[in-house]
Amino acid sequence: MDFSADELARYRRHLGLAGFGPTAQARLRTGSVLVIGAGGLGCPALLYLAAAGVGRIVLLDDDVVDVSNLQRQVLYVTADAGRPKAHAAAERLRALNPHLAIEARAERLTRANARELVRAVDVVLDGSDNFATRYLVNDACVLEDRPFVYGAIQGFEGQVSVFNHRGGPTYRCLFPEPPPPGAAPNCAEAGVLGVLPGLIGTLQATEVIKLLAGIGEPISGRLFLYDALTLETRTLRLAADPRSRALTDLPPEGYGEACATAAPGNTEPQLGPDEITSSALRAALAHPDAATRPQLLDVREAWERALGAIESSLHIPLAALATADLTALDPARPVVVYCAGGVRSAKALPVLRSRAPFTSLLSLRGGCADWTGKK
Repeated sequence: MDFSADELARYRRHLGLAGFGPTAQARLRTGSVLVIGAGGLGCPALLYLAAAGVGRIVLLDDDVVDVSNLQRQVLYVTADAGRPKAHAAAERLRALNPHLAIEARAERLTRANARELVRAVDVVLDGSDNFATRYLVNDACVLEDRPFVYGAIQGFEGQVSVFNHRGGPTYRCLFPEPPPPGAAPNCAEAGVLGVLPGLIGTLQATEVIKLLAGIGEPISGRLFLYDALTLETRTLRLAADPRSRALTDLPPEGYGEACATAAPGNTEPQLGPDEITSSALRAALAHPDAATRPQLLDVREAWERALGAIESSLHIPLAALATADLTALDPARPVVVYCAGGVRSAKALPVLRSRAPFTSLLSLRGGCADWTGKK
C-alpha cells in the first residue's frame, strides 16, 4: 500500500521499527475499531489509536464533558464542559491525525445497536465503567466473532485482558454472571487516581494495535493486574469455558440497570423495593403533612456535601453510621438515604435497620447525580 508524503513522515518511527514496518502500518490503516466510552479509559486509548494511524475509529459515548472529568480524561479542556464527549473527542482526534475516518456517535450501547456496531469493525475496545455494558459488549462480540480489549479501573488498581480472540476465553469465563445492580461502586462513588486510566487505557490501545497489525502476542487467556500504589503487577491465567459461547442472540434480560434503561421501550429500570426515585422524593417532600414528609440522611463524605446537598438533610458518612448518634432521626417517620450515585445509600439501609426500628427506610436511586441531573 502506498503512503503519502505526510504519512511517511508521520509514521516513520513505525515504518523503521523492526518487526513492524510498512506491512503492519498498512494493516492499521485498513483496520477499524469501536471504542465504547470516551471517558477515563477511552481518552488515552483514542489518542494513541489515532496517533498510530488506525484507519477507522468509531467512538460511542452519550455523556457530556463535566469539569470533574478533567482530572483524568485527557482529550478535553475546560472550555469543553457541557459539550457531548463524542463530538469534542472527535474534533481533537481529527486535529491530531487528519488521515483517519472518525465516526462520532453520541449514543450509548444498547441491545438494539450492539450487534450492528460490533459487526462493522475489526476490534472492540471497551472503555465503559459498568458491568452491564461489559456483558453486553462481550455477548455481542461472541455473536459477531470479534475480539474485544477489556480494561477496568477502581481506586488505585486496574486490569486489562483480550477476550474472544481465536477461541480464547470470553468475559463470562472470568465473571459468568453480572453482579446485582449497585453491588460495585463506580468511579464517581469510589474515586480513581487520575493517572491510572491513562496507563490502563494506553495498554488497551497497545492490544488493539497488536491485533490489527498482526504483531506480538495479545494478552488473550491472561488477565493483567496493576497496583499504582506499589507498582506491582500480576498476570493470571484464564481458562476458556465452552458454556460462555452458548449464545444464539443477546439475552432479553441479565445486563442490569444500565442496559435495562437503554433497552427499547424501557424508559427506566424497575424500581427496587427499597428505592425511591427523585421525582417521587420531590413529591413526598412537598406533602402538606409534616409527619409524613421523609427525613433525609446524606451518607457521603464531607467534601462531597460541600458541593451541594438536598434540602435539610442530616449528614452522617457511611463509615461512621454504625456508631453515630441517630437521635435526630425519628424511627416512626420515613427516612430517605442518599449518596452520590445510590450505592452507598443502599449499603446504609441494613446498618440503619440494625440500630433502630425504622418504619420506612428507602435509598434514593441514582443519588445526587439523578437528583440534580448531573450524571
